[in-house]
Amino acid sequence: MARGFHGRVGAFRVRPGIRRPVRHAERRDLTRPMRPLRLLAIAGLVAFTALAIAACSAGATPAWTYAPAPPATPTPSPAASASAAPSAAASASVAASPAASGGATAGTTLDLTAQNIQFQETTLQAPAGQAFQIQFHNADAGVPHNVAIEDASGTVLFKGDIFSGVDTKVYDVPALPAGTYKFVCQVHPNMVGTLTVGP
Repeated sequence: MARGFHGRVGAFRVRPGIRRPVRHAERRDLTRPMRPLRLLAIAGLVAFTALAIAACSAGATPAWTYAPAPPATPTPSPAASASAAPSAAASASVAASPAASGGATAGTTLDLTAQNIQFQETTLQAPAGQAFQIQFHNADAGVPHNVAIEDASGTVLFKGDIFSGVDTKVYDVPALPAGTYKFVCQVHPNMVGTLTVGP
């Protein structure tokens, strides 16, 4: 046996200047500081996995946001039907009423122009028993004119509003029986024409 050993393996005498061998138990103690590093690595892996799962689930559309498509023909509510009825009636009345100015309607529209204090058209013709319109153009700037319709006795059957030119108004004339009438400007009695109402 080598000098310095006392009969047990691993037991020896320490001499000055000679490095003492490290026993097996002491070697095991040197690995203990490595355990926290392993724990940190495991914790990092778990955190990375959790983040990856969270990112994937965040991109997915949750089922509770699904909304079914509305039906192709929605069923109207009673309130909507009630409100739609007056609006439909209003639309019908607007369509049936004559245009305020210049627009053609379903009936007859006669064009009449006043210029230089006289009617440009001296004869007009309208259907009997039907309402009609006169689109009256006042081409005299600053001069008032109107159109009135009189029967043979001079009774005024229709009187349009007096207005100054240059402007245009549409008069709604009620139905007249067949016959011959006179149209006149009530501001300038010399402005006279003949209106024939017939079939």
